[in-house]
Amino acid sequence: MPQIIPIKSLKNTSEISDMCHRADEPIYITKNGYGDMVIMSMEIYESTMRRLSIYQDIEISEKQIQNGQVKDAKTALAEMRAKYGL
Repeated sequence: MPQIIPIKSLKNTSEISDMCHRADEPIYITKNGYGDMVIMSMEIYESTMRRLSIYQDIEISEKQIQNGQVKDAKTALAEMRAKYGL
């Protein structure tokens, strides 16, 4: 379940930092009762960005397939493993 805190809670930066590192998801910040910002640990951010990059590559791959631009599966998998360190 997402954590939601008011913006005034950001005054205690050490506690917020600890909260970010304990959470496995972003923390939502509200201002005057409305969503305003999202904060997260660097680890969660980097993981999210890696996942987004993979999704973007999949989208590009699907377009290439539609256009007939295909590769041998072994070659494609080797390139993905090298790119993402898998």
